Formats: sequence, structure tokens, C-alpha cells
Amino acid sequence: MNTALIVAAGQGTRMGPGVDKLFLAVGGRPVVAHTWGRFDACPDIDEVVLVVREGTAETFHALARAARWTKPYRVVAGGRERQDSVWAGLNALAPATELVAIQDGARPCVTSALIRACLAAARQTGAAVAAQRVTDTIKDSADGQFIARHLNRARLWAVQTPQTFRVEVIRAALAAVRAQGLVITDDTAACELIGQQVQLVESASPNPKLTTPADVAVIELLLQPRDAAEGSRSAPG
Repeated sequence: MNTALIVAAGQGTRMGPGVDKLFLAVGGRPVVAHTWGRFDACPDIDEVVLVVREGTAETFHALARAARWTKPYRVVAGGRERQDSVWAGLNALAPATELVAIQDGARPCVTSALIRACLAAARQTGAAVAAQRVTDTIKDSADGQFIARHLNRARLWAVQTPQTFRVEVIRAALAAVRAQGLVITDDTAACELIGQQVQLVESASPNPKLTTPADVAVIELLLQPRDAAEGSRSAPG
């Protein structure tokens, strides 16, 4: 059994005061609805667990009713840090879950092909992450003003989500993080802590996260052909 764990408990402060980026309307529906819909439509996902801010569960239930998604889902309250929210989501998984795909709620352009590739890699190696090669020239700066050194971009990857794991692997990794009192913002960092290799799965198409207002137009443009394709697949024959 494979479960999608969608992390939707963040504050999104970089979008500006009073803006909940997960419910920002893009392409006619909330950002998080696009994300949820991708996993509902993926044949390799059996259920969805959403980790949300305290007091927002009913909003997500209403979203599900309006969208009429077909896969079972459950909603749980998140924690203070992202890792706490992921931990809460892991504790809500069905006992039969073997693989879990952890997804940012604000990353709505993920494709079924990428989800399936990440699941396949995690089944084989224990942990896998969607990623894209870095194409810009990257410099390191110690003070934020002057270049300290040049980095070899041939070795650099920008990691995304889904970050996909065998359940026992990510539970052990996050348990180690919690035992040491660390704060991480990326689930693969927990795997590094316990020496678990993480396989890179290259994204074949753009898979951005909505982080700042400048991202809205780009994501809306990317969603148009994907939403049209999803609509044609789900339309009654």
C-alpha cells in the first residue's frame, strides 16, 4: 500500500501578511487542491493523508466534498516545525502502508509519472527524492556580499517533492532527528543523519513550489495543460 502525505500546515510567510498560499486561487481553484488532485489521480497512490494547521480540518473536508475525489483520505493536525508535521502524518498512516510519498502542499505541478518514478526508486533503495539539475552558475558567499568560492554545478541538484520512503526508513530517520533535538527542513536530511542513501529521481518537467508572489504566474501557466489533461482523463465516457 502506498500513501501520499501532503504537508499543508505551514504559514507561508514569504507570500506576505494575511495570505494563505495554499488556498490562493490559481487556475480556478486553490493551490492545495491542485496538489491533492495530482495524488488522487495517480494510479500508484492508495490513500492520502493531509497534515494541516490546527482548526483548518473542516476547510479541507469541504474541499474534498467539492472536488469529489475518489481515494480515501484523512486529515491530521500538524506541529510546530515541518518535521513535527511529517511525524504526525506518519503516525496517521494505515498499518498496511509500505511506501510514503511526502509532498509539499504548495507544490502543485507534480505529475503522476514523477510520483510513480519516486515510488519505484524508494521501493528499491529505501529513499528517493524528486530533483532537478542546477543549471545556473552557483557561488558561495560567507557574508552575503562577496563571492567566497565557485561551486561545480555538475554536482549540484535542487531537491523537490515528492520525497518518497519505505515507511520504516523515514520513521527511523525522523526518530533520530527527534532524539538529537535537531531541526531540519528537508526529510532527506534525516536520512543523511542515519546513513541512509537517497536516490535522485530527475524531474522531466518543471515542478516549482509556490513561495513568493512572483511564483503565481509561472505556476498558473504550468498548470493549464496539466489540468486540461486531467480533465479529459476524468470526464465520463
